[in-house]
Amino acid sequence: MKRMSLYRWMLLCVAGLAAPGLTAHLVAQSAESAQPAPAAAAPAATVPAPTVGSLPAQGSGEFFESIDVSVVNVDVYVTDKKGNRVNGLTRDDFEILEDKRPMAITNFYAVQEGRPVLTAEELAAPVAAPLPGAVPGMPAEAPEDQRLHLVVYIDNFNLHPFSRNRVFGALREFLRSDLTPGDRVMLMTYDREPHVRRPFTSDPQTIASALFEIEKMNAFATQADSDRRELLSEIDDMKDPNQAITRARSYAESLFNDLQFSIDSLKNTVSSLAGLPGRKAVLYVSDGLPMVAGQDVFHYIQEKFSSGASTAIMESLTYDASRRIQELVAQANANRISFYTIDAAGLRTSSTVSAENRTANTSGMVESIHTSNLQSSLQMMAEDTGGKAIYNTNDPTKGLLTVAGDFKTYYSLGYSPVHSGDGRYHKIDVRTKRKDLVVRHREGYRDKTTEAKMSDGVISALFYDAESNSLDIGVKRLPESRRDDGLFTVPIEIRIPIGNLVLVPAEGVRQARVRIFFAAMDDGGGMSEVQSSIVPITIPEAEVATAVKQVYVYGISLMMRKGPQKLAVGVRDEVGAAQAFTVRTMNIGNS
Repeated sequence: MKRMSLYRWMLLCVAGLAAPGLTAHLVAQSAESAQPAPAAAAPAATVPAPTVGSLPAQGSGEFFESIDVSVVNVDVYVTDKKGNRVNGLTRDDFEILEDKRPMAITNFYAVQEGRPVLTAEELAAPVAAPLPGAVPGMPAEAPEDQRLHLVVYIDNFNLHPFSRNRVFGALREFLRSDLTPGDRVMLMTYDREPHVRRPFTSDPQTIASALFEIEKMNAFATQADSDRRELLSEIDDMKDPNQAITRARSYAESLFNDLQFSIDSLKNTVSSLAGLPGRKAVLYVSDGLPMVAGQDVFHYIQEKFSSGASTAIMESLTYDASRRIQELVAQANANRISFYTIDAAGLRTSSTVSAENRTANTSGMVESIHTSNLQSSLQMMAEDTGGKAIYNTNDPTKGLLTVAGDFKTYYSLGYSPVHSGDGRYHKIDVRTKRKDLVVRHREGYRDKTTEAKMSDGVISALFYDAESNSLDIGVKRLPESRRDDGLFTVPIEIRIPIGNLVLVPAEGVRQARVRIFFAAMDDGGGMSEVQSSIVPITIPEAEVATAVKQVYVYGISLMMRKGPQKLAVGVRDEVGAAQAFTVRTMNIGNS
Protein backbone atom coordinates (compact mmCIF):
# COMPACT_ATOMS: atom_id res chain seq x y z
CA MET A 1 0.00 0.00 0.00
CA LYS A 2 2.90 2.36 0.69
CA ARG A 3 4.14 1.98 -2.89
CA MET A 4 0.72 2.70 -4.35
CA SER A 5 0.33 5.81 -2.20
CA LEU A 6 3.70 7.11 -3.35
CA TYR A 7 2.77 6.68 -6.98
CA ARG A 8 -0.52 8.48 -6.52
CA TRP A 9 1.36 11.72 -5.84
CA MET A 10 4.29 11.00 -8.08
CA LEU A 11 2.85 12.83 -11.10
CA LEU A 12 2.66 16.23 -9.44
CA CYS A 13 2.59 18.15 -12.70
CA VAL A 14 -0.86 16.93 -13.61
CA ALA A 15 -2.35 18.20 -10.39
CA GLY A 16 -0.98 21.62 -11.24
CA LEU A 17 1.44 21.58 -8.31
CA ALA A 18 4.38 21.72 -10.67
CA ALA A 19 2.83 23.85 -13.36
CA PRO A 20 6.03 25.83 -13.91
CA GLY A 21 7.64 22.60 -15.08
CA LEU A 22 5.20 22.20 -17.94
CA THR A 23 6.43 23.41 -21.29
CA ALA A 24 5.11 23.22 -24.81
CA HIS A 25 6.76 24.35 -28.01
CA LEU A 26 7.37 23.50 -31.63
CA VAL A 27 10.64 22.12 -32.94
CA ALA A 28 11.60 21.37 -36.49
CA GLN A 29 11.38 17.84 -37.84
CA SER A 30 12.70 16.51 -41.10
CA ALA A 31 10.49 14.54 -43.42
CA GLU A 32 12.67 11.44 -43.00
CA SER A 33 13.00 11.44 -39.24
CA ALA A 34 11.07 12.32 -36.11
CA GLN A 35 14.26 13.61 -34.48
CA PRO A 36 14.25 17.37 -33.80
CA ALA A 37 16.58 19.66 -35.67
CA PRO A 38 18.98 21.94 -33.78
CA ALA A 39 17.38 24.69 -31.74
CA ALA A 40 18.30 27.26 -34.35
CA ALA A 41 15.88 25.59 -36.75
CA ALA A 42 12.92 26.08 -34.43
CA PRO A 43 10.36 28.69 -35.49
CA ALA A 44 10.60 32.16 -34.07
CA ALA A 45 7.22 31.86 -32.40
CA THR A 46 6.70 29.25 -29.71
CA VAL A 47 3.45 28.13 -28.18
CA PRO A 48 3.18 29.44 -24.61
CA ALA A 49 3.12 26.90 -21.83
CA PRO A 50 -0.53 25.95 -21.35
CA THR A 51 -2.31 25.74 -18.06
CA VAL A 52 -3.54 22.23 -17.50
CA GLY A 53 -7.10 21.93 -18.77
CA SER A 54 -7.12 25.36 -20.47
CA LEU A 55 -8.53 26.02 -23.93
CA PRO A 56 -7.56 28.55 -26.62
CA ALA A 57 -8.91 31.99 -25.92
CA GLN A 58 -10.65 32.37 -29.27
CA GLY A 59 -13.53 30.25 -30.44
CA SER A 60 -12.58 27.26 -28.33
CA GLY A 61 -16.01 26.69 -26.85
CA GLU A 62 -17.87 25.75 -30.01
CA PHE A 63 -14.95 25.07 -32.29
CA PHE A 64 -13.72 22.04 -30.40
CA GLU A 65 -17.18 20.71 -29.67
CA SER A 66 -17.06 17.26 -31.24
CA ILE A 67 -19.14 14.12 -31.12
CA ASP A 68 -17.34 10.81 -30.99
CA VAL A 69 -18.82 8.25 -33.32
CA SER A 70 -18.01 4.96 -31.66
CA VAL A 71 -18.51 1.55 -33.20
CA VAL A 72 -19.56 -1.44 -31.12
CA ASN A 73 -18.08 -4.67 -32.47
CA VAL A 74 -19.93 -7.91 -31.72
CA ASP A 75 -18.26 -11.23 -32.50
CA VAL A 76 -20.92 -13.72 -33.60
CA TYR A 77 -20.72 -17.51 -33.92
CA VAL A 78 -23.34 -19.21 -36.08
CA THR A 79 -24.10 -22.93 -36.27
CA ASP A 80 -26.92 -25.12 -37.48
CA LYS A 81 -29.00 -27.22 -35.10
CA LYS A 82 -26.34 -29.96 -35.18
CA GLY A 83 -23.54 -27.59 -34.18
CA ASN A 84 -21.93 -27.30 -37.62
CA ARG A 85 -20.43 -23.93 -38.53
CA VAL A 86 -22.42 -21.89 -41.02
CA ASN A 87 -20.38 -19.84 -43.50
CA GLY A 88 -21.36 -17.62 -46.40
CA LEU A 89 -23.72 -15.30 -44.54
CA THR A 90 -23.77 -11.62 -45.45
CA ARG A 91 -24.58 -8.40 -43.67
CA ASP A 92 -28.20 -8.70 -44.83
CA ASP A 93 -28.62 -12.04 -43.04
CA PHE A 94 -28.20 -10.44 -39.58
CA GLU A 95 -30.19 -8.17 -37.32
CA ILE A 96 -28.80 -6.39 -34.23
CA LEU A 97 -30.89 -5.04 -31.39
CA GLU A 98 -29.52 -2.91 -28.58
CA ASP A 99 -31.82 -2.68 -25.58
CA LYS A 100 -34.51 -4.17 -27.88
CA ARG A 101 -34.09 -1.39 -30.48
CA PRO A 102 -32.92 -2.28 -34.02
CA MET A 103 -29.47 -0.99 -35.01
CA ALA A 104 -28.08 -0.46 -38.50
CA ILE A 105 -25.08 -2.71 -39.20
CA THR A 106 -22.31 -0.37 -40.37
CA ASN A 107 -19.36 -2.81 -40.29
CA PHE A 108 -19.31 -6.41 -41.45
CA TYR A 109 -16.35 -8.77 -41.30
CA ALA A 110 -16.38 -12.54 -41.88
CA VAL A 111 -13.61 -15.03 -41.13
CA GLN A 112 -13.56 -18.63 -42.31
CA GLU A 113 -10.92 -21.10 -41.12
CA GLY A 114 -8.69 -18.26 -40.01
CA ARG A 115 -8.89 -16.33 -43.28
CA PRO A 116 -10.85 -13.08 -43.73
CA VAL A 117 -13.52 -13.41 -46.42
CA LEU A 118 -13.93 -10.56 -48.89
CA THR A 119 -17.40 -9.12 -49.36
CA ALA A 120 -19.02 -8.95 -52.81
CA GLU A 121 -18.14 -5.24 -53.01
CA GLU A 122 -14.50 -5.91 -52.18
CA LEU A 123 -14.30 -8.71 -54.74
CA ALA A 124 -15.69 -6.40 -57.42
CA ALA A 125 -13.26 -3.58 -56.64
CA PRO A 126 -9.97 -3.40 -58.62
CA VAL A 127 -7.02 -4.73 -56.65
CA ALA A 128 -3.27 -4.69 -57.01
CA ALA A 129 -1.30 -7.76 -57.99
CA PRO A 130 -1.58 -10.42 -55.25
CA LEU A 131 1.36 -11.15 -53.02
CA PRO A 132 3.12 -14.53 -53.34
CA GLY A 133 1.13 -17.23 -51.54
CA ALA A 134 -2.08 -15.20 -51.39
CA VAL A 135 -5.37 -17.08 -51.71
CA PRO A 136 -7.72 -15.66 -54.39
CA GLY A 137 -10.74 -13.99 -52.83
CA MET A 138 -9.16 -13.67 -49.37
CA PRO A 139 -6.99 -10.94 -47.81
CA ALA A 140 -3.47 -11.85 -46.71
CA GLU A 141 -4.04 -11.24 -43.00
CA ALA A 142 -6.58 -9.87 -40.53
CA PRO A 143 -6.48 -6.20 -39.49
CA GLU A 144 -5.26 -5.29 -36.03
CA ASP A 145 -8.77 -4.88 -34.61
CA GLN A 146 -9.54 -8.51 -35.51
CA ARG A 147 -6.39 -10.20 -34.21
CA LEU A 148 -6.76 -12.41 -31.16
CA HIS A 149 -5.18 -11.94 -27.73
CA LEU A 150 -5.67 -15.17 -25.78
CA VAL A 151 -4.86 -15.54 -22.07
CA VAL A 152 -4.48 -19.12 -20.84
CA TYR A 153 -5.32 -18.75 -17.14
CA ILE A 154 -4.46 -21.75 -14.94
CA ASP A 155 -6.17 -21.34 -11.55
CA ASN A 156 -3.85 -23.46 -9.40
CA PHE A 157 -5.60 -22.33 -6.24
CA ASN A 158 -8.88 -23.91 -7.35
CA LEU A 159 -7.39 -26.98 -9.05
CA HIS A 160 -6.45 -30.53 -8.12
CA PRO A 161 -2.96 -31.36 -9.43
CA PHE A 162 -4.16 -34.57 -11.11
CA SER A 163 -7.08 -32.78 -12.78
CA ARG A 164 -4.81 -30.00 -14.03
CA ASN A 165 -2.10 -32.22 -15.42
CA ARG A 166 -4.60 -34.58 -17.06
CA VAL A 167 -6.06 -31.84 -19.28
CA PHE A 168 -2.69 -30.34 -20.21
CA GLY A 169 -2.06 -32.84 -23.00
CA ALA A 170 -5.18 -31.71 -24.87
CA LEU A 171 -4.41 -28.09 -24.03
CA ARG A 172 -0.88 -28.32 -25.41
CA GLU A 173 -2.16 -29.83 -28.65
CA PHE A 174 -4.77 -27.09 -28.94
CA LEU A 175 -2.13 -24.38 -28.54
CA ARG A 176 0.23 -26.09 -30.94
CA SER A 177 -2.19 -26.93 -33.74
CA ASP A 178 -5.49 -25.07 -33.50
CA LEU A 179 -4.60 -21.39 -33.40
CA THR A 180 -4.14 -19.03 -36.33
CA PRO A 181 -0.66 -17.67 -37.12
CA GLY A 182 -0.45 -14.19 -35.65
CA ASP A 183 -2.66 -14.96 -32.65
CA ARG A 184 -1.03 -13.71 -29.45
CA VAL A 185 -1.06 -15.98 -26.43
CA MET A 186 -0.12 -15.34 -22.79
CA LEU A 187 0.13 -17.86 -19.94
CA MET A 188 -0.93 -16.94 -16.40
CA THR A 189 -1.33 -18.86 -13.17
CA TYR A 190 -3.21 -17.99 -10.01
CA ASP A 191 -1.36 -19.30 -6.95
CA ARG A 192 -3.04 -17.21 -4.25
CA GLU A 193 -1.91 -14.30 -6.42
CA PRO A 194 -1.62 -13.92 -10.22
CA HIS A 195 1.65 -14.58 -12.06
CA VAL A 196 2.44 -14.05 -15.74
CA ARG A 197 4.41 -17.16 -16.68
CA ARG A 198 4.85 -16.24 -20.36
CA PRO A 199 4.03 -12.80 -21.81
CA PHE A 200 2.11 -12.40 -25.05
CA THR A 201 3.78 -14.18 -27.92
CA SER A 202 2.81 -15.23 -31.43
CA ASP A 203 4.60 -18.54 -30.91
CA PRO A 204 2.00 -20.81 -29.21
CA GLN A 205 4.66 -23.51 -28.94
CA THR A 206 6.38 -21.35 -26.32
CA ILE A 207 3.21 -21.37 -24.24
CA ALA A 208 2.57 -25.07 -24.78
CA SER A 209 6.05 -26.01 -23.60
CA ALA A 210 5.68 -23.81 -20.52
CA LEU A 211 2.77 -25.97 -19.35
CA PHE A 212 5.33 -28.64 -18.46
CA GLU A 213 6.76 -26.23 -15.90
CA ILE A 214 3.34 -25.64 -14.37
CA GLU A 215 2.81 -29.39 -13.93
CA LYS A 216 5.53 -29.25 -11.26
CA MET A 217 3.79 -26.48 -9.30
CA ASN A 218 1.52 -26.90 -6.32
CA ALA A 219 -2.24 -27.00 -6.78
CA PHE A 220 -4.36 -26.26 -3.74
CA ALA A 221 -7.84 -27.76 -4.26
CA THR A 222 -6.81 -30.98 -2.49
CA GLN A 223 -6.68 -29.07 0.79
CA ALA A 224 -10.14 -27.62 0.12
CA ASP A 225 -11.51 -31.13 -0.37
CA SER A 226 -9.92 -32.26 2.86
CA ASP A 227 -11.46 -29.33 4.76
CA ARG A 228 -14.88 -30.12 3.31
CA ARG A 229 -14.73 -33.81 4.21
CA GLU A 230 -13.63 -32.99 7.74
CA LEU A 231 -16.49 -30.52 8.17
CA LEU A 232 -19.13 -32.91 6.85
CA SER A 233 -17.81 -35.59 9.19
CA GLU A 234 -18.09 -33.19 12.15
CA ILE A 235 -21.65 -32.24 11.23
CA ASP A 236 -22.55 -35.89 10.85
CA ASP A 237 -21.66 -36.43 14.52
CA MET A 238 -23.43 -33.31 15.81
CA LYS A 239 -26.80 -33.39 17.59
CA ASP A 240 -27.48 -29.65 17.76
CA PRO A 241 -28.48 -27.92 14.47
CA ASN A 242 -27.40 -24.51 15.79
CA GLN A 243 -23.93 -25.85 16.51
CA ALA A 244 -23.80 -27.27 12.99
CA ILE A 245 -24.86 -23.94 11.48
CA THR A 246 -22.21 -22.09 13.49
CA ARG A 247 -19.53 -24.46 12.24
CA ALA A 248 -20.78 -24.22 8.64
CA ARG A 249 -20.82 -20.43 8.88
CA SER A 250 -17.14 -20.34 9.84
CA TYR A 251 -16.30 -22.67 6.95
CA ALA A 252 -18.34 -20.63 4.43
CA GLU A 253 -16.76 -17.36 5.56
CA SER A 254 -13.27 -18.75 4.92
CA LEU A 255 -14.33 -20.17 1.56
CA PHE A 256 -16.04 -16.91 0.59
CA ASN A 257 -12.94 -14.91 1.47
CA ASP A 258 -10.78 -17.10 -0.79
CA LEU A 259 -13.42 -16.80 -3.50
CA GLN A 260 -13.27 -13.00 -3.36
CA PHE A 261 -9.52 -13.06 -4.03
CA SER A 262 -9.98 -15.50 -6.93
CA ILE A 263 -12.62 -13.31 -8.56
CA ASP A 264 -10.62 -10.13 -7.94
CA SER A 265 -7.64 -11.66 -9.72
CA LEU A 266 -9.81 -12.44 -12.74
CA LYS A 267 -11.30 -8.95 -12.70
CA ASN A 268 -7.85 -7.35 -12.54
CA THR A 269 -6.74 -9.48 -15.46
CA VAL A 270 -9.77 -8.40 -17.48
CA SER A 271 -9.08 -4.75 -16.61
CA SER A 272 -5.46 -5.00 -17.74
CA LEU A 273 -6.57 -6.44 -21.10
CA ALA A 274 -9.16 -3.74 -21.74
CA GLY A 275 -6.94 -1.44 -23.79
CA LEU A 276 -5.59 -4.11 -26.13
CA PRO A 277 -6.96 -3.87 -29.67
CA GLY A 278 -8.95 -6.63 -31.35
CA ARG A 279 -10.61 -9.75 -29.99
CA LYS A 280 -9.68 -10.99 -26.54
CA ALA A 281 -10.37 -14.28 -24.81
CA VAL A 282 -9.52 -15.93 -21.50
CA LEU A 283 -9.21 -19.72 -21.44
CA TYR A 284 -9.84 -20.39 -17.76
CA VAL A 285 -8.83 -23.78 -16.31
CA SER A 286 -9.96 -24.77 -12.82
CA ASP A 287 -12.07 -27.27 -10.90
CA GLY A 288 -14.76 -24.64 -10.58
CA LEU A 289 -15.59 -21.68 -8.37
CA PRO A 290 -18.50 -21.99 -5.89
CA MET A 291 -21.31 -19.67 -6.85
CA VAL A 292 -22.48 -19.83 -3.22
CA ALA A 293 -19.71 -20.58 -0.73
CA GLY A 294 -20.66 -23.60 1.40
CA GLN A 295 -24.04 -24.07 -0.26
CA ASP A 296 -23.84 -27.88 -0.17
CA VAL A 297 -22.87 -27.89 3.52
CA PHE A 298 -25.90 -25.81 4.49
CA HIS A 299 -28.09 -28.13 2.42
CA TYR A 300 -26.63 -31.09 4.26
CA ILE A 301 -27.53 -29.47 7.60
CA GLN A 302 -31.07 -28.84 6.35
CA GLU A 303 -31.28 -32.43 5.18
CA LYS A 304 -29.89 -33.92 8.41
CA PHE A 305 -31.84 -31.87 10.94
CA SER A 306 -34.96 -31.18 8.87
CA SER A 307 -37.21 -28.67 10.68
CA GLY A 308 -34.61 -28.16 13.37
CA ALA A 309 -32.43 -26.30 10.85
CA SER A 310 -35.02 -24.32 8.93
CA THR A 311 -32.70 -21.32 8.61
CA ALA A 312 -29.77 -23.25 7.11
CA ILE A 313 -30.70 -22.63 3.47
CA MET A 314 -31.36 -18.94 4.13
CA GLU A 315 -28.01 -18.71 5.91
CA SER A 316 -26.21 -19.86 2.77
CA LEU A 317 -27.47 -16.81 0.83
CA THR A 318 -25.12 -14.67 2.91
CA TYR A 319 -22.25 -16.19 0.94
CA ASP A 320 -23.74 -15.84 -2.53
CA ALA A 321 -21.04 -14.67 -4.98
CA SER A 322 -23.27 -14.56 -8.04
CA ARG A 323 -23.26 -10.75 -8.07
CA ARG A 324 -19.45 -10.73 -8.15
CA ILE A 325 -19.46 -13.22 -11.02
CA GLN A 326 -21.99 -11.04 -12.86
CA GLU A 327 -19.72 -8.03 -12.35
CA LEU A 328 -16.85 -10.02 -13.85
CA VAL A 329 -19.03 -10.97 -16.82
CA ALA A 330 -20.14 -7.36 -17.36
CA GLN A 331 -16.54 -6.18 -17.18
CA ALA A 332 -15.46 -8.78 -19.74
CA ASN A 333 -18.31 -7.84 -22.07
CA ALA A 334 -17.44 -4.16 -21.76
CA ASN A 335 -13.94 -4.94 -22.99
CA ARG A 336 -14.75 -7.40 -25.81
CA ILE A 337 -13.42 -10.36 -23.81
CA SER A 338 -14.94 -13.83 -24.00
CA PHE A 339 -14.40 -16.53 -21.39
CA TYR A 340 -13.82 -20.15 -22.34
CA THR A 341 -13.85 -22.30 -19.24
CA ILE A 342 -12.60 -25.85 -18.61
CA ASP A 343 -13.78 -27.83 -15.60
CA ALA A 344 -10.59 -29.85 -15.17
CA ALA A 345 -12.29 -32.19 -12.69
CA GLY A 346 -13.79 -33.92 -15.71
CA LEU A 347 -16.71 -36.32 -15.50
CA ARG A 348 -17.82 -35.97 -11.91
CA THR A 349 -19.45 -38.80 -9.95
CA SER A 350 -21.07 -38.68 -6.54
CA SER A 351 -18.34 -38.56 -3.93
CA THR A 352 -20.59 -40.61 -1.63
CA VAL A 353 -19.47 -43.78 -3.40
CA SER A 354 -15.75 -43.20 -2.82
CA ALA A 355 -14.09 -44.60 0.28
CA GLU A 356 -12.42 -41.32 1.18
CA ASN A 357 -15.77 -39.56 1.44
CA ARG A 358 -17.78 -42.14 3.38
CA THR A 359 -17.15 -40.41 6.68
CA ALA A 360 -20.24 -38.32 6.00
CA ASN A 361 -23.63 -39.73 5.06
CA THR A 362 -24.27 -37.11 2.42
CA SER A 363 -26.98 -37.87 -0.08
CA GLY A 364 -26.69 -37.77 -3.84
CA MET A 365 -28.64 -34.49 -3.74
CA VAL A 366 -26.01 -32.80 -1.58
CA GLU A 367 -23.22 -33.99 -3.87
CA SER A 368 -25.19 -32.85 -6.92
CA ILE A 369 -25.56 -29.41 -5.34
CA HIS A 370 -21.81 -29.34 -4.67
CA THR A 371 -21.01 -30.12 -8.31
CA SER A 372 -23.62 -27.75 -9.74
CA ASN A 373 -22.40 -24.98 -7.43
CA LEU A 374 -18.84 -25.31 -8.76
CA GLN A 375 -19.85 -25.54 -12.42
CA SER A 376 -22.52 -22.84 -12.54
CA SER A 377 -19.94 -20.06 -12.26
CA LEU A 378 -17.95 -21.57 -15.14
CA GLN A 379 -21.11 -21.73 -17.25
CA MET A 380 -22.10 -18.14 -16.46
CA MET A 381 -18.64 -16.76 -17.22
CA ALA A 382 -18.56 -18.51 -20.59
CA GLU A 383 -22.13 -18.35 -21.85
CA ASP A 384 -22.80 -14.73 -20.91
CA THR A 385 -19.62 -13.51 -22.65
CA GLY A 386 -20.24 -15.45 -25.86
CA GLY A 387 -17.75 -18.20 -25.02
CA LYS A 388 -18.13 -21.90 -24.22
CA ALA A 389 -17.86 -24.00 -21.07
CA ILE A 390 -16.22 -27.43 -21.24
CA TYR A 391 -17.37 -29.68 -18.39
CA ASN A 392 -18.47 -33.24 -17.52
CA THR A 393 -15.82 -34.78 -19.74
CA ASN A 394 -12.46 -36.37 -18.96
CA ASP A 395 -11.08 -35.36 -22.36
CA PRO A 396 -11.50 -31.67 -23.26
CA THR A 397 -10.26 -32.22 -26.84
CA LYS A 398 -13.72 -31.99 -28.41
CA GLY A 399 -14.55 -28.86 -26.46
CA LEU A 400 -11.25 -27.26 -27.41
CA LEU A 401 -12.06 -27.92 -31.07
CA THR A 402 -15.19 -25.82 -30.53
CA VAL A 403 -13.03 -23.08 -29.00
CA ALA A 404 -10.67 -23.24 -31.98
CA GLY A 405 -13.69 -23.03 -34.28
CA ASP A 406 -14.76 -19.81 -32.58
CA PHE A 407 -11.31 -18.31 -33.01
CA LYS A 408 -11.04 -19.28 -36.68
CA THR A 409 -14.60 -18.94 -38.00
CA TYR A 410 -16.83 -16.07 -36.95
CA TYR A 411 -18.64 -12.93 -38.03
CA SER A 412 -17.85 -9.50 -36.62
CA LEU A 413 -20.73 -7.04 -36.79
CA GLY A 414 -20.35 -3.36 -36.00
CA TYR A 415 -22.90 -0.67 -35.33
CA SER A 416 -22.88 2.92 -34.07
CA PRO A 417 -25.12 3.47 -31.01
CA VAL A 418 -27.11 6.68 -30.67
CA HIS A 419 -25.45 7.38 -27.31
CA SER A 420 -21.76 8.04 -26.79
CA GLY A 421 -19.89 7.26 -23.60
CA ASP A 422 -22.91 7.26 -21.32
CA GLY A 423 -21.26 4.73 -19.00
CA ARG A 424 -24.33 2.51 -18.95
CA TYR A 425 -24.60 -1.21 -19.67
CA HIS A 426 -26.56 -2.04 -22.83
CA LYS A 427 -28.01 -5.41 -23.81
CA ILE A 428 -27.23 -6.83 -27.25
CA ASP A 429 -29.29 -9.33 -29.22
CA VAL A 430 -28.12 -10.64 -32.61
CA ARG A 431 -30.47 -12.66 -34.79
CA THR A 432 -30.33 -14.24 -38.22
CA LYS A 433 -33.21 -14.07 -40.65
CA ARG A 434 -32.91 -17.84 -41.01
CA LYS A 435 -34.74 -19.33 -38.05
CA ASP A 436 -32.95 -22.68 -38.29
CA LEU A 437 -29.62 -21.23 -37.15
CA VAL A 438 -28.14 -20.91 -33.66
CA VAL A 439 -26.40 -17.62 -32.83
CA ARG A 440 -23.99 -17.07 -29.93
CA HIS A 441 -22.42 -13.75 -28.83
CA ARG A 442 -21.71 -11.62 -25.77
CA GLU A 443 -24.88 -10.46 -24.07
CA GLY A 444 -24.03 -6.76 -23.76
CA TYR A 445 -21.40 -4.07 -23.21
CA ARG A 446 -20.74 -0.94 -21.18
CA ASP A 447 -20.48 2.25 -23.21
CA LYS A 448 -17.25 3.73 -21.91
CA THR A 449 -16.29 7.36 -22.14
CA THR A 450 -13.37 8.37 -24.33
CA GLU A 451 -11.35 9.11 -21.20
CA ALA A 452 -11.99 5.59 -19.87
CA LYS A 453 -10.95 4.01 -23.17
CA MET A 454 -7.74 6.02 -23.30
CA SER A 455 -6.95 5.11 -19.70
CA ASP A 456 -7.50 1.46 -20.58
CA GLY A 457 -5.04 1.81 -23.44
CA VAL A 458 -2.37 3.33 -21.19
CA ILE A 459 -2.78 0.57 -18.58
CA SER A 460 -2.55 -2.18 -21.20
CA ALA A 461 0.52 -0.52 -22.64
CA LEU A 462 2.15 -0.60 -19.21
CA PHE A 463 1.33 -4.23 -18.52
CA TYR A 464 1.95 -5.71 -21.95
CA ASP A 465 4.15 -3.17 -23.81
CA ALA A 466 1.25 -2.81 -26.24
CA GLU A 467 2.01 0.02 -28.65
CA SER A 468 -0.36 1.34 -31.30
CA ASN A 469 1.27 4.48 -32.57
CA SER A 470 -0.59 5.78 -35.62
CA LEU A 471 0.26 9.40 -34.69
CA ASP A 472 3.98 8.57 -34.49
CA ILE A 473 4.33 10.16 -31.07
CA GLY A 474 7.67 10.01 -29.29
CA VAL A 475 8.84 10.16 -25.69
CA LYS A 476 12.23 11.63 -24.81
CA ARG A 477 13.74 11.42 -21.34
CA LEU A 478 15.99 14.28 -20.27
CA PRO A 479 18.68 14.04 -17.55
CA GLU A 480 17.11 13.54 -14.12
CA SER A 481 18.12 15.26 -10.90
CA ARG A 482 18.28 13.70 -7.46
CA ARG A 483 16.13 15.25 -4.75
CA ASP A 484 17.00 15.59 -1.07
CA ASP A 485 14.48 12.86 -0.19
CA GLY A 486 16.21 10.33 -2.43
CA LEU A 487 13.65 10.49 -5.24
CA PHE A 488 14.44 11.81 -8.71
CA THR A 489 12.86 14.55 -10.78
CA VAL A 490 12.69 13.21 -14.33
CA PRO A 491 11.91 15.67 -17.17
CA ILE A 492 10.00 14.06 -20.04
CA GLU A 493 9.22 15.45 -23.49
CA ILE A 494 6.20 14.10 -25.33
CA ARG A 495 6.66 14.79 -29.06
CA ILE A 496 3.68 14.94 -31.40
CA PRO A 497 4.18 15.49 -35.17
CA ILE A 498 1.96 18.44 -36.12
CA GLY A 499 1.40 17.03 -39.61
CA ASN A 500 -0.37 14.00 -38.14
CA LEU A 501 -2.99 16.12 -36.37
CA VAL A 502 -6.17 17.56 -37.81
CA LEU A 503 -5.83 21.37 -37.99
CA VAL A 504 -8.95 23.46 -38.54
CA PRO A 505 -9.17 27.18 -39.35
CA ALA A 506 -10.41 29.72 -36.81
CA GLU A 507 -9.99 33.50 -37.30
CA GLY A 508 -6.53 33.67 -38.89
CA VAL A 509 -5.10 30.64 -37.13
CA ARG A 510 -5.21 26.86 -37.31
CA GLN A 511 -6.15 25.00 -34.20
CA ALA A 512 -5.85 21.49 -32.88
CA ARG A 513 -6.48 19.97 -29.52
CA VAL A 514 -4.91 16.87 -28.10
CA ARG A 515 -5.42 15.10 -24.83
CA ILE A 516 -2.38 13.47 -23.27
CA PHE A 517 -2.71 10.49 -20.90
CA PHE A 518 0.16 8.92 -19.00
CA ALA A 519 0.99 6.62 -16.13
CA ALA A 520 4.11 4.99 -14.71
CA MET A 521 4.88 1.58 -13.21
CA ASP A 522 7.92 0.32 -11.33
CA ASP A 523 9.46 -3.14 -11.53
CA GLY A 524 7.46 -4.27 -8.49
CA GLY A 525 4.14 -3.58 -10.18
CA GLY A 526 3.39 -0.35 -8.30
CA MET A 527 1.48 1.85 -10.72
CA SER A 528 0.35 5.45 -10.65
CA GLU A 529 -3.15 6.45 -11.50
CA VAL A 530 -3.63 7.44 -15.14
CA GLN A 531 -3.39 11.22 -15.43
CA SER A 532 -4.55 13.36 -18.33
CA SER A 533 -4.13 16.88 -19.62
CA ILE A 534 -5.90 18.79 -22.39
CA VAL A 535 -3.42 20.60 -24.65
CA PRO A 536 -4.68 23.23 -27.12
CA ILE A 537 -2.44 24.07 -30.09
CA THR A 538 -2.81 27.32 -32.01
CA ILE A 539 -0.71 28.11 -35.10
CA PRO A 540 -0.85 31.37 -37.08
CA GLU A 541 -2.12 30.74 -40.60
CA ALA A 542 1.11 32.12 -42.14
CA GLU A 543 3.20 29.51 -40.26
CA VAL A 544 1.12 26.43 -41.00
CA ALA A 545 3.23 25.23 -43.94
CA THR A 546 6.31 25.23 -41.70
CA ALA A 547 4.54 23.88 -38.61
CA VAL A 548 3.25 20.70 -40.26
CA LYS A 549 6.87 19.63 -40.73
CA GLN A 550 7.62 20.07 -37.05
CA VAL A 551 6.77 18.36 -33.79
CA TYR A 552 4.84 19.77 -30.89
CA VAL A 553 6.78 19.18 -27.68
CA TYR A 554 4.93 18.91 -24.39
CA GLY A 555 7.14 18.75 -21.31
CA ILE A 556 6.34 17.26 -17.94
CA SER A 557 8.40 16.58 -14.84
CA LEU A 558 7.86 13.27 -13.06
CA MET A 559 9.00 12.32 -9.61
CA MET A 560 10.29 8.72 -9.53
CA ARG A 561 12.26 6.43 -7.27
CA LYS A 562 15.55 4.86 -8.30
CA GLY A 563 15.47 1.74 -10.44
CA PRO A 564 13.62 0.37 -13.48
CA GLN A 565 10.52 2.33 -14.43
CA LYS A 566 8.10 2.15 -17.30
CA LEU A 567 6.16 5.13 -18.66
CA ALA A 568 3.18 4.73 -20.97
CA VAL A 569 1.81 7.69 -22.91
CA GLY A 570 -1.43 7.93 -24.83
CA VAL A 571 -2.28 10.85 -27.11
CA ARG A 572 -5.70 11.49 -28.60
CA ASP A 573 -6.37 13.99 -31.39
CA GLU A 574 -9.65 15.42 -30.13
CA VAL A 575 -10.62 16.75 -33.56
CA GLY A 576 -9.53 13.85 -35.74
CA ALA A 577 -10.52 11.22 -33.14
CA ALA A 578 -7.19 9.43 -33.72
CA GLN A 579 -5.26 7.97 -30.83
CA ALA A 580 -1.81 6.54 -30.20
CA PHE A 581 0.00 4.73 -27.40
CA THR A 582 3.69 4.27 -26.76
CA VAL A 583 5.85 2.91 -23.94
CA ARG A 584 9.26 4.01 -22.68
CA THR A 585 11.36 1.90 -20.29
CA MET A 586 13.84 3.79 -18.12
CA ASN A 587 16.39 2.99 -15.43
CA ILE A 588 16.27 5.91 -13.07
CA GLY A 589 19.38 6.93 -11.13
CA ASN A 590 21.72 4.70 -13.10
CA SER A 591 22.42 6.84 -16.15
